[in-house]
Amino acid sequence: MPEGFLPGGSADGDLWVFAYGSLMWRPGFPHAEQCPALVRGWHRSACILSVRYRGTPEQPGLVVGLDRGGACRGRAYRVAAADRAEAIDYLDRRELATGVYHRRNLACDLDDGRRVTAYGYVADPGHVQYAGRYTTAEKVRVIRQGVGWEGRSRDYIANTIAQMEAMGIHDGQLHALLRIVDHEERVPGALGD
Repeated sequence: MPEGFLPGGSADGDLWVFAYGSLMWRPGFPHAEQCPALVRGWHRSACILSVRYRGTPEQPGLVVGLDRGGACRGRAYRVAAADRAEAIDYLDRRELATGVYHRRNLACDLDDGRRVTAYGYVADPGHVQYAGRYTTAEKVRVIRQGVGWEGRSRDYIANTIAQMEAMGIHDGQLHALLRIVDHEERVPGALGD
């Protein structure tokens, strides 16, 4: 862990974790509470090449990351102090395996009105796995080809959308991307390319 970095802003006490992708449906760590939440200054983006979980180095898949700008609705988990170290260790092993994410303390507004500092992971735009500049056609190709330890990239995108919909969150770009992956032979220029 970088010197001086304290997950959640402190060395002890309960820990909040912000989830915006697979952590929403498969957190994998003990938690005492969960709550819909909003983080400002970052948005959910299909911008990370997956070379383990949803693809391989030879045929990467695509997953979401937090990219600069905008806002992101997701889920915040409160981890009890007794489970804090175990949760951080698990999360870092899961999310930092290839170095494409940076740890970050995120100001997080919970839907019940509380404001907390949440531990999270944001995309590193300088990393070789960063795909934030890919065209829609490139993203579609990568999603269609990606299969890794945890399954297909397409299924990851669909699961993320299903979790978002269950929480009342709509992401037009991600929905449009999945529609193209599933139904279109050609990629229209309607997604900003």
